Formats: sequence, C-alpha cells, structure tokens
Amino acid sequence: MTASLEQLRRCHIAVDLGAARTRVYVKGEGLVVDQPSVAAVNTRTGALIAVGELAERMTGRTPHYIRVVRPVSGGTVVDVEMAQRMLRHLIGDRMRRALRRKAPRLRAAACTPYDADPLAQRATIETLVGLGARRVELVDTLIAAAVGCGLPVERAEASMILVCGAAATQVAVLSLGSIVTAERIPVGGEAVDRAIVQHLRHEHALMLPSQSVRPLQIALHGNGLTADGSSATEIHGRDVATGLARSVVIDAAAVREAIQTPLTFVLDGIYKVLRECPPELVADLADRGIMMVGGSALLPGLDQMLREATGMPVHIADRPDVCAVLGLGEMLEGRVEPLVLDPLGA
Repeated sequence: MTASLEQLRRCHIAVDLGAARTRVYVKGEGLVVDQPSVAAVNTRTGALIAVGELAERMTGRTPHYIRVVRPVSGGTVVDVEMAQRMLRHLIGDRMRRALRRKAPRLRAAACTPYDADPLAQRATIETLVGLGARRVELVDTLIAAAVGCGLPVERAEASMILVCGAAATQVAVLSLGSIVTAERIPVGGEAVDRAIVQHLRHEHALMLPSQSVRPLQIALHGNGLTADGSSATEIHGRDVATGLARSVVIDAAAVREAIQTPLTFVLDGIYKVLRECPPELVADLADRGIMMVGGSALLPGLDQMLREATGMPVHIADRPDVCAVLGLGEMLEGRVEPLVLDPLGA
C-alpha cells in the first residue's frame, strides 16, 4: 500500500479509474458514480457530447465527426485531459460544488494497478488534481479489492485474490497488509471477447457487434465455460462477404475451445504466484482458496474452471465489480483497523 491508513482517513473522495468502468466513492455519501469509462467527442468543435452509458451505446453508431474515446487503458490513464473532462461530467455539478467547498483541503485516493510505473501513477494523480484535489493518495488495486471483499488483509494470514479486469488480470498473495508475491497478466475480459469475435469471423464468416459478445457468453450459460453448459445458441451478426444480416447456430464447445488460450495465461500467472509464495502461506491457501473480484469474474463458469485446474477452493465476491472502490471507501471511513503489535516486555 502506497498510502497509510491514517493518510487515507483524511481523504474525501476515492476513484477507481478502470479500463471498462469508472467508479467514484464520496466520504459520507457512498458510491456515487459507476459508469463506463467512455466519452463521445465532436471532433469539429471539441465539445463533449456524452459520457458513460450513453457514450458507450454510441460505439460504432456515430457519424464521422463524432469520436468515441476511452481515456483509460489497462487501468492507466492515457489521456489526462479527456479523463478529467469525463470525471467532471460523471460526478455532476451538485457533487462538484460540494467538493469545491472542501478546497483547498480536498484530498483524494485512487487505485493503481500492481507494478504501475511512475508515469502511470503521475497520470492518475494529474487527473484527480484536475478535479481540485490538493493531495492524492495511491493504493494498490489488489489491496483495495481485498479490503472491499472482506479479506483479512491486516492479519498474519495468507489471502489470495484474483482481480479480473477488462484489460488485465492481477493475482496476489497478501499478508500483514502487504503484497507477498503478485503477478499482472496482460489478459482480461476484453481478450476473451476478442477470442470469441475472431472465432466467429474465421469459422462462420460472421462479424459480431462488440455489444453482443457478453450476451453471447451469458447465452452459453448453464455452467458457462464448462462442458456441462448449453450445447448451442443462435447469434445474429453481419456476413463478412455480403455485408447482410445473418444468423448462425454457435456450438458452445467450439467457443469454449476458442477462449482457452487467454484463460491459459491467467492460469500460468496463478501458478507462478504460488511457486514464488512461501510454503507456510501456501498451506493457508489450501483451505482458504482464491477470492475472485472484478467485472470479468462474473464470466460464466470461470470460477469452476479455476477450481478444477488448481484444486483449490474458488470464491466470487458478493459485488465483485465494485470491490476495489468499496475497499477504498472502507479505508476513507476509517473502518479498517491496522494490526497492533504489543511491544516486547509489555
């Protein structure tokens, strides 16, 4: 953890800038923003047309002078100015006025991916400074998510967490409030979506709209990615050759095989973390297992696949998509107590 619990208790606002969604927690108010990290811009005038859900629905449907942009990629802000403009509109005028009343003492906390480089951290800080923050505290996403899903991160016990994001997957073993060993895998829910789109294009000559990929995954739900799931489902898309609308029946087993490659990278990352972990902590994990958080943790059947591959218990958090920002909120509200060690001889 970059910031201490005492520093975080002084913060007024917490932000989780994710590649898929942006979430904002305000101290005393709770979660006030949970919207896609998307903005639509008029390239002629530079005006911001829409943000969040509305901008996401515009993807692929806009005229040439309207550009849909994502200012956050892989948990890193790639366009600071656009991220600032997007955040201002997502928070809204009423909440911005309330935050301005706290200036010049406004403090903010933000999640950063594991092993983020200084430039990525600086971009996150500059984004929140643009909202009026005079000080920004950074917290590792792994620790924030672990707190948000109720893992005992401050105790001398091993906790293993798997953060399944849109652009990357992070896995770590935590103990005594710190990361013992961790790995960031550049494979997330978007890689699974791309694998499905490529499979449909190569095997069925069908182009699938990006908004239809996740419904397809749900349609294959029974046990989703496992062999006990649905055998087939019908999907609508555009024929690659003719450009006309066409429907095909998709074999679930073929889709499961198509997405094995990105999921194999995730398994390799889990194995690497376990190999580098001290044996005493691995023994704890044999009973406690892996906690899955992040929006992609809800991919049907992913937990069962990991359970079969690792032989360890695998659990999904109650609200996996918002665990990181809720964990930051717990720290802001002062609900996380640090470990207190009795001095020798006391």
